Amino acid sequence: MELPEFLTPPIILALALVLGFCILCLIGGLKLGLRQGRKLEAAEWESGKLEGIVKARLKQSRATLGGLVTEQIAPLLAEFPFDPGDCRFIGKPVDFIVFRGMNSDGISEVVFVEVKTGKSKSLNPQERRLREVIQSGKVRWVQFDV
Repeated sequence: MELPEFLTPPIILALALVLGFCILCLIGGLKLGLRQGRKLEAAEWESGKLEGIVKARLKQSRATLGGLVTEQIAPLLAEFPFDPGDCRFIGKPVDFIVFRGMNSDGISEVVFVEVKTGKSKSLNPQERRLREVIQSGKVRWVQFDV
């Protein structure tokens, strides 16, 4: 395969040098940007900005973990309105399905239970939609035989 006429060795050399220079500039810019970012981060940390952000995130993380644990142990709490033996933890999109009466004479009711902890007691969009579907009676039984 022949090169076009205008690609003479001096032109190829010049293009290679320009390309090499561009690559060096990109690498140098990246290193300089990273160095500047680290300096800025260190300055923010020393001024106390990042420390507050880290503390807030840790607090949120602890609250989230506490909520997850509470959701799973909710049936063991004295004020939980169902027999813990009738509960099955699902997690998403609803926390529990309660098969009322499963531990005694037989199932008389199926209840979907969403446990809320902390300040946020509102349902997310998926939980609201599930509630609407259940309340409208769009629930059915399917048997899958393998």
